Amino acid sequence: MKKDKNTLSAFAALLRAGLWEQSVRLQPFTPVDYSALYALAEEQSVVGLIAAGLRHVEDTEVPKPVLKRFFKKVGMLVVRNRMMNYFIGVMEEQLREAGACALLLKGQGIAQCYEKPQWRASGDIDFFLDDVDYEKAKAFLLPLASSSEVEGVAIKHLGLTIKPWFVELHGTLRCGLSKRIDRELDSIQSRVFSDRQFRVWQNSNTEVLLPPVNEDIIYVFVHILQHFYRGGIGLRQICDWCRQLWVYRDSIDASLLQSRIHSMRLDTEWRAFAAYAVEFLGMPADAMPLYEDRRMWHNKARRIQSFIMKVGNFGHNRDMSYYSNKPYLVRKLISFFQRLGDLGRHACSFPLDSFRFFPSIVFNGLRSAAHGEG
Repeated sequence: MKKDKNTLSAFAALLRAGLWEQSVRLQPFTPVDYSALYALAEEQSVVGLIAAGLRHVEDTEVPKPVLKRFFKKVGMLVVRNRMMNYFIGVMEEQLREAGACALLLKGQGIAQCYEKPQWRASGDIDFFLDDVDYEKAKAFLLPLASSSEVEGVAIKHLGLTIKPWFVELHGTLRCGLSKRIDRELDSIQSRVFSDRQFRVWQNSNTEVLLPPVNEDIIYVFVHILQHFYRGGIGLRQICDWCRQLWVYRDSIDASLLQSRIHSMRLDTEWRAFAAYAVEFLGMPADAMPLYEDRRMWHNKARRIQSFIMKVGNFGHNRDMSYYSNKPYLVRKLISFFQRLGDLGRHACSFPLDSFRFFPSIVFNGLRSAAHGEG
């Protein structure tokens, strides 16, 4: 889809308005191409946020058919989220009965950081468990699944379809970018399950367990980088990160966060994405940890914006037709060359890390192909 300057500017203004529940003016961007605006919102999985922004337009009367189209989609999101929340509650209770302690990652847990949680586009359901409970959950859920992916044994990952939902079990949160990052993630995981200081989301009558906030912030950020370097990231995930940082701004241990980011050697990425959140998404600068208002970070932020808009949410804009008409090894080869292209592009902003991550990305890709994963 061709994105003209007016559409991009109106989209950004409405996204900020919806994300932070603030007034917005569309007159500077008229005439607004609302069809292109809706397509872009779909592409980035932020229709609910754009719809929320449309409610705060103060200088233009948005056409009723436009509002009807957006809010029809919002209604569908609300129904889907209610159904998913019910399913999560049932799964949590059944997993406990099976003796497994499962933490809900991202998704519906992080949705609670929004003003309108049920307007957020939902995806998969991710459960995080320690080694023992991973095996218990796998044994319990496999008989319920209509299909399952090839298990990632090394990273303890299993994807299951329990109709109509896709459920992922994570026995580790290793990202496969570098051994240093994965070691720190393993260390954080050990602390999470030994301390057991979990947060609780009261999902109707069920207490759903969430990771502690200082650890969850790391998980969400590394997940963003994992997709940024290995296929493409969308605005919904970065909006999630912003809302989480905003809601828990008074609870975050900034020195612990900085120590962990430095230990993983992700200082550059954090500051670049922090600049992106402030400059493009309207994140209040004083609520963004480790933010620095410097030209170098803003230059990197603009490159991040260009990449996000080019590839779409999780690579939405890439030609993925080869997945349905090419043999498995050919698909893996095409994906490999896409990863190489992304690394080359990211080298403009993160030259050292693009080089540092290259061996792990290649190794994990080859291992995945050898085991028939993905």
